[in-house]
Amino acid sequence: MAKKKESTVEEKLRALYDLQLIDSRIDQIRNVRGELPLEVEDLEDEVAGLNKRIEKLDNELSLIEDQIKAKKIQIEESKASIKKYSEQQKNVRNNREFNALSKEVEFQELEIQLAEKNIREFKAQIEQKNEVISTTKERLGEREKHLKHKKGELDAILAETEKEEKALIKKSDDFEKEIDERLVKAYKRIRSNVRNGLAVVAIERGASGGSFFTIPPQVQVEIASRKKIITDEHSGRILVDSVLATEEQQKMESLFKSI
Repeated sequence: MAKKKESTVEEKLRALYDLQLIDSRIDQIRNVRGELPLEVEDLEDEVAGLNKRIEKLDNELSLIEDQIKAKKIQIEESKASIKKYSEQQKNVRNNREFNALSKEVEFQELEIQLAEKNIREFKAQIEQKNEVISTTKERLGEREKHLKHKKGELDAILAETEKEEKALIKKSDDFEKEIDERLVKAYKRIRSNVRNGLAVVAIERGASGGSFFTIPPQVQVEIASRKKIITDEHSGRILVDSVLATEEQQKMESLFKSI
């Protein structure tokens, strides 16, 4: 099996810059989406939470309604007892029996008063909970409308960019395989540590791209010679000359258009 030809430094620099252009394009696509996926996720969580709250309040209302029914039954039972004791009072033989029945009647009347008080309290709770349900449903309607709008925005962006993003991710993986593993690791490390994910930048007006720090003329000559990989001492970015950058940008533009 033939041994794979060792790439020159220039070929490595071109491959790294191509990889950077592809990854930057992926970054641009993701920036277009911005915070939308997180916004949609947060809204979905909020809508689910509001629905759960309404469900909980509805269950609480059902329990209160059951308690009111129970109190009404208790009132009817107390009234029946009062009627029974009042009838019995007509047939008593002495004051002791009459007084005993009077105490029973009085107790049942107190039970009725207490039950009626409980019912009023329960109805006040129902009114309060209905207000909360009404406010929550209003909020839910607003959030559902907002969620629908945001989902529409996200779906539209995904429809435009998803296919391109997937193709670019595959291209990025393919390009990585053609570059020395040690260089890819270094590239990814730099990319994760610098602003805008730019690990490989061109010299622009005597300074490294995205930086205000001037590159000494002698170093600029070395970069342009493409004989070794040189990094910016301030940002750690890998540096390429502007001619190489322009050539690779034109080449990659054609690739992007074909995707």
